[in-house]
Amino acid sequence: MISRLAVSGYRSLRDLRLDLGPLNLVTGANGSGKSSLYRALRLLADLAQGRVVASLAAEGGLSSTLWAGPEAFSRGMKAGTVPVQGTLRRQPVGLKLGFAGPDYGYAIDLGLPKPSSSAFARDPEIKAESVWTGELLRRASCFAERRGPSVRLRDDRGVWRQAMTDLASADSMMTHCADPRQAPELLLLRERMAAWRFYDHLPTDRNAPSRRPQVGTFTPVLAHDGADLAAALQTIVEIGDRAALRTTLDDAFPGAALAIGGTDGYLEVELRQPGLLRPLKAAELSDGTLRYLLLTAA
Repeated sequence: MISRLAVSGYRSLRDLRLDLGPLNLVTGANGSGKSSLYRALRLLADLAQGRVVASLAAEGGLSSTLWAGPEAFSRGMKAGTVPVQGTLRRQPVGLKLGFAGPDYGYAIDLGLPKPSSSAFARDPEIKAESVWTGELLRRASCFAERRGPSVRLRDDRGVWRQAMTDLASADSMMTHCADPRQAPELLLLRERMAAWRFYDHLPTDRNAPSRRPQVGTFTPVLAHDGADLAAALQTIVEIGDRAALRTTLDDAFPGAALAIGGTDGYLEVELRQPGLLRPLKAAELSDGTLRYLLLTAA
């Protein structure tokens, strides 16, 4: 479980550190940074799959995702007697993300590249990365470190060894240095991050992917957009907690029965309810009913 999260220099989040519990509810006024906090977690998950640069590009590039306020606040700015205005920048521009749990922690520093004539000159660069044991980064607890293109790892005896010297600025050591023999901890942490799930938007409009028949494959994890709903529910029926699925369905729709139909490998959700002479297919379900099934599968 993630017990600490840190975000610095991301959109409306200047410098944020949070202690987390098993369940966390984030509330606040519009523009206070709730979405930025959530997006920061998604960026960390994308990093484990080698997509962090593409994800930042989809948001308009690193320059558009950086902290939008001044580097420092004067007393007057803090008191509200002086308008917030830009100050002379003294520190490098960068986006820093990190998290920690009871066993491992990870942090990354992303920055702007040096000016060049390349068509990809706006791509962010990974300046530094660290992985450590425990919740706090200390010199003694760090066992994987990246500085520029150089990556070094520390073995069980505490001896550092050079793992790479030419790691590309857009590549993470989490994807290029994780190895079951040489760096099993990096591999374990990368797999954890890649397994994070984000169900912030499960569309239920008439064109929602979950309303259409989809090719069915074994689906132990529901897709972020719920497109493979029928396959995910069928997977629960075959190898998951079928009793819990039935109980959850009956809690909202007493007497209803769920069926997964389809032809030629395509699967589709069907819901039979008391008083109806035929089952309703996913395309016919109300938004609320479909969303309930999506959350149940998730």
